[in-house]
Amino acid sequence: MNADAPIPSAIEVVGLTKRYGAGKPAVDNINLRIASGSYCCLLGPSGCGKSTTLRMIAGHESVSSGDVLLENRNITNLPAAERGTAMMFQSFALFPHLSALDNVAFSLKMKGVDKAARQAKAQDLLERVAMGHLAARKPGELSGGQQQRVALARALITQPRALLLDEPLSALDPFLRIQMRAELRRWQKELGLTFIHVTHSQEEAMALADTMVVMNHGIIEQSGSPHTVYNKPLNEFVARFMGGHNVIETPAGKIGVRTDQTRVAKADAAHIAGLPSIGALVSDVEYQGTYVLLGLQNPNAAHAVVSSAEYSVMLSEQQFAATPFAVGDAVQLAWTPESAHALQA
Repeated sequence: MNADAPIPSAIEVVGLTKRYGAGKPAVDNINLRIASGSYCCLLGPSGCGKSTTLRMIAGHESVSSGDVLLENRNITNLPAAERGTAMMFQSFALFPHLSALDNVAFSLKMKGVDKAARQAKAQDLLERVAMGHLAARKPGELSGGQQQRVALARALITQPRALLLDEPLSALDPFLRIQMRAELRRWQKELGLTFIHVTHSQEEAMALADTMVVMNHGIIEQSGSPHTVYNKPLNEFVARFMGGHNVIETPAGKIGVRTDQTRVAKADAAHIAGLPSIGALVSDVEYQGTYVLLGLQNPNAAHAVVSSAEYSVMLSEQQFAATPFAVGDAVQLAWTPESAHALQA
């Protein structure tokens, strides 16, 4: 294959739209290609349309207009069971009265596969997700992480071309969430499947995705690799939603500057002379162990009721120890031209 040839897409949505009544569409004419064998995360705030998009791909939600293609086959009007996709739900949706083995084998039972064959295949999949020794247990006798592995095996038994995951880690405690996302990534690579994963967690998407798709109000604001989306947000929404950036108004327009690349100095400091800067007041000082996070406000808004800091600066322990700051200090925020990224209006 030509090295410059594009990677074939597993999933492609073309002009995909979902309307509920006469108001603004929940998903508004989006176009997206997801490379075969890749891990894609749909990311955005609640109500942005990410779960609706996933459900339309899965066939659990009707399409108002547009098309869904799986490996160049139009599946828009096919029932969910005939699409070649499988869905892992946030709640896992395991049958509480069935064993792990029978939960995994259930879809094959519905297709008329004989008991010995379906249980053998289910046992094999449970072994692959390190759950073979617990095949006889019911969901109520399993931990959250163990239930997740059973749900994954159940989805895989249908041999899907793409696995769709709707916030599969949100019900887990923070430590287990980190462990399970590493396992999801490993399974995706080992299986060579296309994963499409809906999440509201920027950290989760950054850790998992080959491609991140940031959505807002039913449209795609930006898509690309985690490195590109984080370091080069297209606009103010992406910069603020992804976090880690200060959005600063300049005469030339708004710019994004990473918090760890924003400089801070006492208001009368001379060492930032020549750099673009703005005045601010320190509103928060948070010790985070390996670094100190300063929250800052525009001086004109210092006495207004605000819900969060307008700007943030990340300082190492050593930097903060050399030049400590306190709430109420007047400071200058500065940045080098190469650390500033222009944001689209």
